[in-house]
Amino acid sequence: MIDDHYLIAIKDEVTNNSSTPVTLYPYGLISRHGTPTTLGYYLLHEGLIGVLGDQGLQEVTYKSIDEKKKLSFRVTDAWMGITDKYWATTLLPDPQASLQAHFFEDEVGNVKTYQTDYLLDGQTIAPGETVSASGRLFAGAKEVQLVDSYEKALHLNRFELLIDWGWFYFITKPLFLLLDTLYHWIGNFGVAILIVTVMLKILFFPLANKSYASMAKMKAVQPQMQALRERFADDKVKQQQELMELYKREKINPVAGCLPIAIQIPVFFALYKVLFVTIEMRHAPFFGWIRDLSAPDPTNMFTLFGLLHYDPMQVPVIGHFLVLGAWPLVMGFTMWLQMKLQPAPPDPAQKMVFDWMPVIFTFTLSSFSSGLVIYWAWNNSLSIIQQSIIMHRHGVKIELFDNLRGLFTKSKKASG
Repeated sequence: MIDDHYLIAIKDEVTNNSSTPVTLYPYGLISRHGTPTTLGYYLLHEGLIGVLGDQGLQEVTYKSIDEKKKLSFRVTDAWMGITDKYWATTLLPDPQASLQAHFFEDEVGNVKTYQTDYLLDGQTIAPGETVSASGRLFAGAKEVQLVDSYEKALHLNRFELLIDWGWFYFITKPLFLLLDTLYHWIGNFGVAILIVTVMLKILFFPLANKSYASMAKMKAVQPQMQALRERFADDKVKQQQELMELYKREKINPVAGCLPIAIQIPVFFALYKVLFVTIEMRHAPFFGWIRDLSAPDPTNMFTLFGLLHYDPMQVPVIGHFLVLGAWPLVMGFTMWLQMKLQPAPPDPAQKMVFDWMPVIFTFTLSSFSSGLVIYWAWNNSLSIIQQSIIMHRHGVKIELFDNLRGLFTKSKKASG
């Protein structure tokens, strides 16, 4: 029997027509012939998988099983199978059954085969007796709601881990569920990402507010800091001691500015996983030219956004750098504006790092999912507004326009 989502229920029935007892061992297997092409991403598991009782989640790559050849587990409350990015085939024996599970690699002719299977305890069938054994096989798309419903209905052991939620599971899955709920209300995953970004901003507002307030105080004492650097230019130890005294006196946390970025990292990673591994996000459109939030921005500045009909990636040596879509440019611009909110660092080396950071991030994120780039650009824009308001409340001059004006003034002087 098969349901609408490719869950197959199997029942084997055997009658012993002989005159002596017979012992049989119910058995199930999934076999894959040939080594498949995988995406090769460290953050995505493709290969043999299972939750094997108290052994927990087992993820075995094709390369790993090539080396180990065979793995065996004696367990109960288990399921096992083979998974790709969006699809999987899994054996679902009775959770109460005691069984021997195996992952192994073999070779038939010149073709490698990968197999996961289970062997139940033997059943002795008396003469004239009929016994049956039941099992299930799932072969379909790894839709979150579907996988969760099977886990609940069939009492499967952490079947939700068939989807690779990653190390930040406790953030990644709730984030997806929130996005999916908003999507069903709004009808657009991209808009759902924008709304979630605002919600996260509100959630972390107290921490960010404290951080930006500390940064505002840091700006207010910039003249005193510069005076200390000049006064103790030849004594770096004394200079550092005086700076720390200044921080203590003014109640400034010098690393507070890193807090907003530190908060973003787990969320950024979790959103990356959501966009990358969930089939629901596959081919999910936004607006305009973004037809797939899980794929990179399809436009490219180096083809003048489609006016030039050539593939810049074919250019020798530098071709793989010549990919820069419209949304990564927007993201880079918002990051540059956020950097310009800060006063220029007195250290030339540090200033150079800050000046080049938006450029580096722009090119780096150009190959990431467009949904992730849209999130980062929107988050930067909200941060600029939030930081400007907090700085204004603390009576600190907002450096953005002065920095921009100074940039263009320098350009005019250089050209003159």
